[in-house]
Amino acid sequence: MYKETAKLILYRSFGDHSILSELSKIFHDFDAKTAEDAELIERIYTQIKALLDLATSYGFDENLWHNYLTFLLLMNENSFSLVSEKSPVQDGSVHHFAKNDFRVVKRLFDFDFHPIEKALGIDCFSTISNYKAVAKKERMYNRNVSAMVQRISRSIETAADEEEIFQIITTFYQEYGVGMFGLNKAFRIRSCENGDVEFLPINNMDSVVLDDLIGYQMQKDMLRENTQAFVEGRNANNALLYGDSGTGKSTSIKAIVNEYYKDGLRMIEIYKHQFKDLSTIISHIKNRNYRFIIYMDDLSFEDSELEYKYLKAIIEGGLGKKPGNVLIYATSNRRHLIREKFSDKRELDDELHNNDTVQEKLSLVARFGVTIYFGSPDKKQFQNIVRELAERYHVNMPLEELYAEANKWELSHGGLSGRTASQFITHLMGTREDFTQI
Repeated sequence: MYKETAKLILYRSFGDHSILSELSKIFHDFDAKTAEDAELIERIYTQIKALLDLATSYGFDENLWHNYLTFLLLMNENSFSLVSEKSPVQDGSVHHFAKNDFRVVKRLFDFDFHPIEKALGIDCFSTISNYKAVAKKERMYNRNVSAMVQRISRSIETAADEEEIFQIITTFYQEYGVGMFGLNKAFRIRSCENGDVEFLPINNMDSVVLDDLIGYQMQKDMLRENTQAFVEGRNANNALLYGDSGTGKSTSIKAIVNEYYKDGLRMIEIYKHQFKDLSTIISHIKNRNYRFIIYMDDLSFEDSELEYKYLKAIIEGGLGKKPGNVLIYATSNRRHLIREKFSDKRELDDELHNNDTVQEKLSLVARFGVTIYFGSPDKKQFQNIVRELAERYHVNMPLEELYAEANKWELSHGGLSGRTASQFITHLMGTREDFTQI
């Protein structure tokens, strides 16, 4: 194993990953007989635990060794994989080196663990090669990543040679990309002490799509039309979804990412205190072959908060203007985002040019080319949402009783909204027995 990883060229950092690197050293020491059996076993078990922890995080199953190697392969950003992401493969000398590395990967896939197991009296490698994972709730791991890694892993298992692996991997790069941006749909960021940012994948994202949101057809069409243009490389606008609480604004953004993920759309969620990092975030993503939505949920500013100035500069007007592969989508309960006071409009205010103050606050909204209003449903619309949700989740209750209970619920639980209707159905499903759920 040590000799094999040393032959990697483009994927050389592949061999730097701790588990693979440590196992290579262990097997080297075993072959050279430079360590005691007890020490080797302890070191092996340490790496097996690390592999099991990784498998648990990503929901891997069956052959954990193959899943692990595939995960490294799909995550490795190098000159070949980055050029191949979301783009047709073109002939070039670099393919010779890529196929060399895939030949090494195939040998690592087929590595024979039996001699070391027999010599040390262990069976851990045989166990992880025929692993049966304990069933876990989907929100405990990234189901999207797990499914893709296991699918590619099984394809490589049956591949005849490096030529076939080349086709498997480049096809994946073309469809999804490479690294964390290729495997994951959405991210949050963490500011680093050195002024940089770290991207953190969101592992438990809802699988909602726009059709799951009942009503609001015009709003959904506007959002879908703008996003469709964006992912197809046509002109598109930043979008502000505003309106009443619980009407589906945030759900619509999540649904958009789910629907257009295969088209190269990714989402980065940031908060107000991170607006100062916007330029740094954009510097990381501007040259990647994806379309990014920078998402700001529940966006609003108090009069004393000045973070909106960072946002204004990025959207339009600053030297660090956002690139063509980035849009900003925001949701807010406020139409104008920045709190306005009557004092802003008083002619006798202390400020000499008070109209400038008003215009500055309104100019942020003007930078969103698409504004979509989500209003609270009326009573009839609310009941329609309740009825459709009841049908969707197979709640068995006479319609008149359902409406009557829903009306009582909304009076004490936030009023008429899609969120209230959803919470009401959830309540019924958790407390009543006179329904069926599939």
